[in-house]
Amino acid sequence: MDKEMSSVAAGIMNGLKEVLEDVKGEKAEKLHKTVVYRISARAVRENLNMSQSEFSRNFGIPLATLRNWEQGRRDMDATAEAYLKTISKFPKEAMSAQQ
Repeated sequence: MDKEMSSVAAGIMNGLKEVLEDVKGEKAEKLHKTVVYRISARAVRENLNMSQSEFSRNFGIPLATLRNWEQGRRDMDATAEAYLKTISKFPKEAMSAQQ
């Protein structure tokens, strides 16, 4: 059991060392980075030049939900993020699907 724990601890320590190297701008040989891009409800709405009320009405998103997303009180789930990405790329089609 001690050997198993020490190998786990060694793995964690190696991972932390690689992260510190990366933060310092050094090359971390085995570090695998994953970049996750989050969509911003406010940015999508503003790119469409809509008020919160217009956006809510046109895309069927409750106004309170939209406000909570924009003010950071609530996080979007994966379905909401996918819908906002669709709105961002195909606003006319997404709007017509609501009517």
